[in-house]
Amino acid sequence: MAKILLVEDDHDVAILIKMELESENHVVEVAGDGLLAWELLSTYQYEVVILDWQLPGMSGIEICRKFRLTKATTPVLMLTGRGAVVDRTMGLDTGADDYLTKPFDMREVSARVRALVRRFGNLATNQVLCGDMSFDLKAKTLTVGGEPIKLLPKELSLIEFFMRNPNEVFSPEALLERVWHSESQVSIGTVYTTIKTLRSKIVERKQTCPIETVHGLGYRLIKLNE
Repeated sequence: MAKILLVEDDHDVAILIKMELESENHVVEVAGDGLLAWELLSTYQYEVVILDWQLPGMSGIEICRKFRLTKATTPVLMLTGRGAVVDRTMGLDTGADDYLTKPFDMREVSARVRALVRRFGNLATNQVLCGDMSFDLKAKTLTVGGEPIKLLPKELSLIEFFMRNPNEVFSPEALLERVWHSESQVSIGTVYTTIKTLRSKIVERKQTCPIETVHGLGYRLIKLNE
């Protein structure tokens, strides 16, 4: 699971890409113009940015250039109808990490995103491990002691996020921003409820849950040195 900002002014294309990525359990936010995209990038954190070249308000090239000037290292996948070598070179030199020329198959977008997540998330395999817990990034399943646990989609997203960021404390507000859509109407109460049910399902299998409360700060998943 990755939180992705998709910047595409073609509504139909944006919907198709969003549906494809959400089918792989990514959280996708969409901006239809460059100014909104820059506002979101300046406010929220994303794990991948998919950026169209030609946008109203501010071009993809301008956004990418400004983004890299902030020292941001988030991977950027550039989408464009420009196929000339000089254009591809310009996009990469501006700071894009990958380049996809329109028209493209939606499955290729998913494949490029997976590659960027692996490359920049330092994930060498499809498995994230924490003690006897294993999360399969491809199948989107959690097993404890080799036995699968049936989780709801947002519970899966939450445990994946914790397992990919072990020992790091996140406030409820940070979890709301990183795991849920920042523009959604989900409340902090939803975060508490999801953590409670996730913990109870894990405890059913292993008596203890590695997700602990850090009073006054938030939550973290404890991963001992192995």
